Order: sequence, then structure tokens, then C-alpha cells
Amino acid sequence: MQPHSKQPSHKVFSGEPKARKFLIPRFQRRSFFIQFTLMTFLGWVVGGIASIAIEKTIVEMLPRAVLQQKIWYTLAKYFSNGVFALIFGADQALVLRRYLSGWSWMFATSLGWLVANSVSAQWINYIASIASLNQISVEQKVIFGFLSTIAYILSGIWLGFFQWLVLRRYTRRAWWWNFLPSISFLFISILVWLLSLVQEFIPEVNRVQVVYLCEQGLTAVVLGVIPTIGLCTLKTNLRYTTGT
Repeated sequence: MQPHSKQPSHKVFSGEPKARKFLIPRFQRRSFFIQFTLMTFLGWVVGGIASIAIEKTIVEMLPRAVLQQKIWYTLAKYFSNGVFALIFGADQALVLRRYLSGWSWMFATSLGWLVANSVSAQWINYIASIASLNQISVEQKVIFGFLSTIAYILSGIWLGFFQWLVLRRYTRRAWWWNFLPSISFLFISILVWLLSLVQEFIPEVNRVQVVYLCEQGLTAVVLGVIPTIGLCTLKTNLRYTTGT
């Protein structure tokens, strides 16, 4: 009687790479969180400095008679905002290009930011013009301020929409991204409001500068952290998955 011989087991490996479930793989999330937040912060700071410098240069170059025509000052403002938006979007794209089209993200973020900023400014100016028509009470000032904040928060939908146009190609069930920037703007508004409550404890000599820097820093951090969390939860569209 022949002894039973145990056949060695063979594992069959597919030549195709394993499909990636999430846009940002789990093992990359920590480094991605740090990189995307840092680049967003850097883009906010560098873009802000560049836009201020460009606007100031244009204003100094143009004759005063030309600047008195509102159209030229508005164009200078739009141009400087465009430079800021491109830098801001490009810095984020440098990190995201490993997972989707960096060029598409840069242009979508730039255009979305410009539209959101323009819509927000128009609504806030409109609300302010209504408030300035008549003498208003303290309660009415609070209401108008609240309406301006709501206009600012809702304008984030435009940024989310343009970014979603890019994400929908690489991810699935990403409809909620349309509202994610508005969530970021909501957190920014809350943090700025909390900062206004404690600004009295800051020495008056440097209060304006400190409050401004804190507002800008908090804004940059929120604009990096909230989208990072959202990007890490997005699942890939398997048709465009290229690797693990």
C-alpha cells in the first residue's frame, strides 16, 4: 500500500494589479494628510502675498485718473485674485497628481475659487448696501452680519462643484463633495467668531496684526484639513484605477 503523498498547494497569482478601493490608499493617508495640509497652507500664504503684491503694483502703475474708473480697479482685483487661485490650486495639485489629473484639479480649483469669491462678494456687498440705507438697530446689524456669513458659507458650493467635476471621473458616489467646501467655510466662520471673542485679551498695540495672522492661519489649516479628510474617504471608480 503506497503512503499517501500530500500534494503541494499552489497559489495562483493574477497578472493584473489589485484594484485600489480608496482614492488615497490606507497606508498613504498619514503622509498624504501632512503633505496636502502643508501644501494648502503654503499655497494660501504664497498666493496671498503674491496677489497683494500684484494688486499693489498695478495700482501704483496706473494713473490716478484711470483708477477712478471702477472698471480698471475691478479688473486689477480680478487679476490678482486669479493669480492667488492658480497658486493655491497648483500647490494642492502637486500632491494630488499621484491620484488624479493635477492639471484638471488646478484649473477646477482656480475657477471654482474665483466664482465662489465673486458670488460671495456680490451678495455681501448687496446685503451691506441694504443695511446702509437706513439707521439700523443692533439686532438688525446682527441679522445682516448673519446673512453675510451665510452667503459666504453657501458660496463654497461653487468651489465644490468645479472640484467634483474632476473627482467624479476618478471616484464614485462623490456627490457630497459639492458641499464639502461649505463645511470648511462654516468651520472657518466659527473659528473667526471665537477669535473675535478673545481678541480683547491681545495687547492693543499688536491686536490688529495678531488677529489678522491668526485668521489667515486658521483659514489655511481648515482649507487643508477638511478636504484631506474628504479625499481619504472617497472610493475609486474602478474603471480608472491603475494600481494599488
